[in-house]
Formats: sequence, structure tokens, C-alpha cells
Amino acid sequence: MSRKPISMRKIKEILRLKFENGLSSRSIGRSCKVGRTTVQEYLGRLTVAGLKWADAKDLPEEELEARMFPGNVSVPGITRILPDWGEIHLERKKPGVTLQLLWEEYRGKNPDGLGYSRFCELYQEHVRTLDVRMRQTHKAGDKVFVDYSGDRGEIVNPDTGEILHAEIFVAVLGASNYTFAEATMTQNLRDWIGSHIRAFEFFQGVPALIVPDNLKSGVTRPCYYDPDINPTFAAFAEHYHTAVLPARVGKPRDKPKVEGGVLLAQRWILARLRHQRFFSLADLNAAIRLQLVDFNQKPFQVLPGCRKSAYEQLDKPALRPLPTTPFEFADWKGATVNIDYHVEFDHHY
Repeated sequence: MSRKPISMRKIKEILRLKFENGLSSRSIGRSCKVGRTTVQEYLGRLTVAGLKWADAKDLPEEELEARMFPGNVSVPGITRILPDWGEIHLERKKPGVTLQLLWEEYRGKNPDGLGYSRFCELYQEHVRTLDVRMRQTHKAGDKVFVDYSGDRGEIVNPDTGEILHAEIFVAVLGASNYTFAEATMTQNLRDWIGSHIRAFEFFQGVPALIVPDNLKSGVTRPCYYDPDINPTFAAFAEHYHTAVLPARVGKPRDKPKVEGGVLLAQRWILARLRHQRFFSLADLNAAIRLQLVDFNQKPFQVLPGCRKSAYEQLDKPALRPLPTTPFEFADWKGATVNIDYHVEFDHHY
């Protein structure tokens, strides 16, 4: 982020100490409480502007600022066109797109527009209005964050009237916040893998990384440096040409997208279904799918568009293609060969 701007009064004092008192840049910096390189920058700007101190010292501060910092200030008679910061923020998520590139494109359309430093300052001010805690920048097609909701759905057994609780799996793409959710009866490995397969089909592509919590179905041994990924989950990731990057234990901000996605799924989906009764898992998932359509098309409060439009613009073009065949689930088990050369599996030898 660009440094805090210095007032023109202080800049004129820097110039005065140099050209009238003949002080060194280091001495001027100590006197004005700025860095030596900052002093040299302002001296260079005066030269680039084609000014001499004899002429500059009598100029009003507004005019001197306009000459030394073209594009950064409002000059009478010139209306500067500001960028669409929401659009800039979305473009920033695309692979390889930098603020320097976006500024160059902006200045190409608006030659009298903002200077680069002012462009960066205003962009950072815009980012701070989005979420004061959010500091992660997610590239398009890079990550999907996955987790289970703490709140569960309810299914009524039509024969006994017993209420069964269904787990809610949530997956959120990092760049667009495009969200997938579904209900499963358990969090076991088979349901865990199945939910990922259906999530990728819903997204119509595969992200570069899967960021799960340290659920036993996905991560056998949590570790900051070298976590053990469940063999079936690892085989799944290999089949889809993606990788697994588990969040650290007790670090929810490693996966803020899905933390927020889970909360919104509870409020937007489960809360709206609380008065309905479902007699099968298929009925519950059909209702969840209908709610997902509305949820992903709900307009953002600050950014332009919605999750669906952001997905179409950002994540969808960057996702890797699905394999020709979906992953075939398999159980892995360590076995000891008995004295009769047999191993036991599923009560068979």
C-alpha cells in the first residue's frame, strides 16, 4: 500500500531546506521526519516538472501540487474520471492481473486520470470498506473451501415418525463465493467423497486446491508441516488433478470463505426450510438446490453483481476440466497376512 501522503507545506519546506540552506538529503529527512529517499523523490519530482526553486517557492500550494503530482489532485477546469472500484476488485482476482496493469489500462482510457500512487491509495480504501478483517486475495479457479455445517437438516421417517438429522456439506469457491450445499446422512468417508464429486459437477470444473477442515474423513493426522491425507481422499484428488491443503487446527481464518458460507447456508437455506417436512434425503436435497439458486443470485451488498455472475466471470473460465469419468470410491485397509496366507476383509478371507 502507498505511504501516507505528505502535505504540500512540508514538501515546500523540504525544497527550501535543500535550495536555500543547502542541507543534505539525510539532514533534511531528520529535520522534517521523513526518509532520505522520500526527500530525493520530491527533489526529482520538481526536476521532472521542469521547475526551479526560484519559481516554485512563489506558486500556490494547489498549483505546485498539480505540477509535481499530475493526476493525483483536482485541478480547476479538469474533471478526473474515477475507476469503478468494484470492477477493479473483481478484475484483480483474475490470474496474473496486477494493480499496475489495471492502472495502465485505466490511464489508457483516461490519459488525465489518477496517478499510480493515488490509484493504489483509493483502491486500498475501497478494499477496507469490504471487510475490515479480510486480508486474503483469492485467485480465480484457485481454491475451494469445504466444511460441514454445525446445524443439521431434519428428515422424518415416514414409517415410524422418527426425526433423523442430516449433515449439511458446504463448498465455496474462493474468488467468486459461488456456493454449493447438500445434505448427507453422515460425515463418513463415502459421503465426504460423494459430496466433493457432486460439488465439482455443480461447479462444472475443478479448482487447483481443496481447503478442508481437519475432519477425519479427509485428514488422518493433522499437522502444520506434513498432514496425513486420507488415502481415498488423496486418490480422489489425484483423479481430479487437484491438491489438498488442510486448514491449520484451530485456525478458522485459514478458511474464512467456507466459515461465512456455512453461516449463510444456515441462515439462507436451513432457516427458510424450517417449516417444511421432508420424508427422504432426496426431497431435502431438492429443496436445498432450489434455495441455492436464489442464494447464488442474491446481489452482493458492496460489490457489483452476485455469486452467480462473479462465478461466470471469474471462476468458471479458470477451473480445470472435469475428468471423463467420475471418481470411483474405494476403501483402504491395512491387513496382516495370517499364517494360512489369507487376509481378512469385510468378514471374508
